[in-house]
Amino acid sequence: MDWDPEFIEGGARMGAGSQGAVPQQRIREKVDDYMSRRDYDGVERHLKYWLAEAEMMDDLRGQLMIRNELVGHYRKVGNREGAFESAAAALALLDVMDYTESMSAGTTYVNIATAYNAFQENAESLAMFEKAKAVYESIADTPPELLGGLYNNMALTCAALGKFDEAESLYDKAMERMAYAPNGVLEQAITCLNRANVVEMRDGLEAGEARINELIEEAQELLDTPSVPRDGYYAFVCEKCAPSFEYYGYFLVAEDLKERSKKIYERS
Repeated sequence: MDWDPEFIEGGARMGAGSQGAVPQQRIREKVDDYMSRRDYDGVERHLKYWLAEAEMMDDLRGQLMIRNELVGHYRKVGNREGAFESAAAALALLDVMDYTESMSAGTTYVNIATAYNAFQENAESLAMFEKAKAVYESIADTPPELLGGLYNNMALTCAALGKFDEAESLYDKAMERMAYAPNGVLEQAITCLNRANVVEMRDGLEAGEARINELIEEAQELLDTPSVPRDGYYAFVCEKCAPSFEYYGYFLVAEDLKERSKKIYERS
């Protein structure tokens, strides 16, 4: 999931609608259900329905959550216009709610920055990541998974801009933070594969072969961690990682990951 805000203060100042509020947790759970079945049309219908409800109720918190979910959804399906429209709406809501330095604002910035990166708007992506970093690092109890996700995704943008040393430093931070996150080994596996890409971009395939293989094998070990639940998110990560293994010549590993993902989706 791309959005997991912690709205704990409540009250009208924080955007609670005078006519009630949409059921945020239930909305997110249904998104996860659709995603586990790869029903992307269902995700969009579901979110647009609840966005209309939140707007009718004047529920700003609900609107912010749904706009963030839409940014992530449109990024995944390659809808640039939809992602940027919802990103602009989410930023406007933060201003209206006077919520620009909250943890949820940091999560919004990361979400939008990741979408900018996906659509090759990397200068804008890095600027948004810097805003998120300032927010997260200023809050003492920022969960490790949020910091790890920030560092990992920010490193992708730095690499795209040729800032390889900065990317490596951020990947180090991501690996360290995710060690403290629930089932963080999945994110660490993704980080290893991303690092392999950075090595290739910086050194080339031949010169970087030894380090690349080391990182690919570390990612494989992390994905094989027995304690990680074999759930919908695990299937998503396996599916996401398989092409990288395939690209670097680990064809049997890639096929195994695809099969794991397929079996989980079939059970769902």
